[in-house]
Amino acid sequence: MSDAAASFDPLRPRLTRVAYRMLGSVADAEDVVQEAFIRWMSADRAGVREPEAYLRRTVTRLCLDQLKSAQHRRETYIGPWLPEPVVEEEADEDVTLPLMLALERLSPLERAAFLLHDVFGVGFDEIAGTIGRDAAACRQLAARARAHVREARPRFQVEKRRGLEIAHAFFTASRSGDMSALGALLAADVSVHSDGGGKRPAAPQVILGFDHVMKLHKALGVLCRKYPSTLLRTAMVNGLPGFVTREADGELQTTALQIEDGKVTAIYVMRNPDKLRHLH
Repeated sequence: MSDAAASFDPLRPRLTRVAYRMLGSVADAEDVVQEAFIRWMSADRAGVREPEAYLRRTVTRLCLDQLKSAQHRRETYIGPWLPEPVVEEEADEDVTLPLMLALERLSPLERAAFLLHDVFGVGFDEIAGTIGRDAAACRQLAARARAHVREARPRFQVEKRRGLEIAHAFFTASRSGDMSALGALLAADVSVHSDGGGKRPAAPQVILGFDHVMKLHKALGVLCRKYPSTLLRTAMVNGLPGFVTREADGELQTTALQIEDGKVTAIYVMRNPDKLRHLH
């Protein structure tokens, strides 16, 4: 077992990253990677020439199995679905939150081909052996996926420090009810995506447009002045500038901001306590 762990543990972070990008769930990704480790312990490791490729293949196949049941859970989910927030010091420019939402609209095989090739740099021959399709078919899957997610790629990458400054300004304006300062931060086509999962109050559908978003935050500002929230930190949330707060009910919340040309174009709020448990 110690021999298996010694060869597996250095690869665990990368395998977890693959699994999380596939599943959008930290807990599910960790479960998949642990299952891969259990299988690694009983495998003929002496006969494996490339452990990382072998384990990446195992993790991807486990994720594909998991996505079949996840699809049903998405269909019955209450309100907008967002991936679990990953809070990091540095931005992950390869897979931001909008891109992960775009990946949700792909078939599991398209998602696997795109992520493995375009994000993790895996060759099509290895992808073919992983998902059970020939290399030409894998190229087509990746190309089809690429066309679908092209719009989700950030056109203008905001510099990290500037992004966090905007995030802090957004927190201050939205919680204080300073509508003038808040309005100056928002784009005309701004949207709000709030995931409560039926566990905490959240908008039942995406809120679109400057006027509707301002109306929402005017009402929230009144509540926040009466029941204040605490800013715990600003950080990159799923590759976007954002912040983590503790709300008046004692629960954590994350907010991620998509920023283009210095304006906030989308606001992603995670309120579902099941998806925030790992941040405690």
